[in-house]
Amino acid sequence: MKTDLDTLLIALYVLVDDHVIPAGRRGPGRPKRLTDAEVVCLAVAQVLLGARSEHHWLRLCRVRLRHLFPYLPKQPGYNKRIKACAPLICRTTLYLAGLCPSLGDRLRLMDATAVPCGTSRPTTQRSALAEIAGYGYCASHSRWYWGLKLYLLTTVEGLPVAWCLASPKIGEREIAEDLLAHAREIGALKAGMVVLADKGLAGKAIERYAAEQVGVLLARPDRKDEKTRRFGNLAGVRQWIESVNQTLKGQLNLEGHGGRTPAGVYARVAQRLLALTAAIWHNWRINADVKRSLIAYDH
Repeated sequence: MKTDLDTLLIALYVLVDDHVIPAGRRGPGRPKRLTDAEVVCLAVAQVLLGARSEHHWLRLCRVRLRHLFPYLPKQPGYNKRIKACAPLICRTTLYLAGLCPSLGDRLRLMDATAVPCGTSRPTTQRSALAEIAGYGYCASHSRWYWGLKLYLLTTVEGLPVAWCLASPKIGEREIAEDLLAHAREIGALKAGMVVLADKGLAGKAIERYAAEQVGVLLARPDRKDEKTRRFGNLAGVRQWIESVNQTLKGQLNLEGHGGRTPAGVYARVAQRLLALTAAIWHNWRINADVKRSLIAYDH
């Protein structure tokens, strides 16, 4: 099997069309010239090829992927289809994750990363995101930002298994508890697993919640003010989740998502997580050495 973008998109299209989209009678009206399965594949290709905007992407797609997609909508139509297919994109991500052998690993990684949505004061006042976004501090870049925060639960290799978006003004422990409960409900977490987090989730309450309500061990680096040594600094292991965030920000351009509404930001973040999941899934199929490598699909 070839390791290239075309092969990935063809395999993904067949899987989405056969297993993810529910079978049923077509609704009234003319059939869509661009199917939902094709929209999902275009969403993945857009992220992997690093298109700067939807306008740039559709121009690039007419040259690079015309042989796979005979019909391409204009920019407004494509934007509407991506937002409408956001639930399908999320279902596809979960389905692909279930096909990867690493889902059975006993270790999970959990962290939060900034998702900036604006850089000016007028944006924070007039944006459609004003009700859900807020100011937060990004420790990795030592800067303040306005936007949302992505909470992500992954396997060791970086396969996303559960995620959510929340305002930076909401406490991390509160969101983490909800994410752990959601992951348990969808089967991404099972009793006896270990969830590796950062120092921000220190506290007896959340550790008790993870152990008693979810059935997992919440491990984190020891804080300097703690007298009793528990897990150590976990520096080497913590680099795993940091590298996943770097893949999302660097190669998949998470911070340049371009969303201006809640639905738009949600769809664009889901796009990037699906692209990462699809690449890992395909690398498992072809038995690639590095499962999170995107090099074969970015050109």
